[in-house]
Amino acid sequence: MSVDQGRRTTKAPQAPMGNKPMRRTIFNGKIHRCVVTQADLDYEGSLTIDADLMKAANIAQYEMVHVWNITRGTRLTTYAIEGESGSGVMCVNGAAAHLNKPGDLIIVATFVEMTDEEAKNHVPHVVRVDERNRIISTAAEVPGPAMPSLKKTNLQKPAA
Repeated sequence: MSVDQGRRTTKAPQAPMGNKPMRRTIFNGKIHRCVVTQADLDYEGSLTIDADLMKAANIAQYEMVHVWNITRGTRLTTYAIEGESGSGVMCVNGAAAHLNKPGDLIIVATFVEMTDEEAKNHVPHVVRVDERNRIISTAAEVPGPAMPSLKKTNLQKPAA
């Protein structure tokens, strides 16, 4: 904040390190509601993902991925390893296998750094799969209605 003639004003964020534009971390893509096919505690680490799913979601080999477990409510960060194309494999490896079990529903997401100008034209790669991790849709993400999950849960507000 700065003071301008006795009133407070907010300045636009300054680009760090001179003239370089500020970079933001923007959602890049996800594989939505895929099913964990294996969980291998004895492997070093990572998430093995069907190569077709990686390509559709724009996930690179060894790229950092966020794994959000819908079934258990856990979250972790690891890296992607390309699995056999067409296999539907979604194998959680190493210590992360303590947080994810075969049959769990997960979301695998990636983010990318870009400038505000780059972000204006950015379209994330959203991949929806069936219960066998086969691609059923790559349509753009659509915002959901306000709090749709509150319909029949204990989070619903009591009637007045």
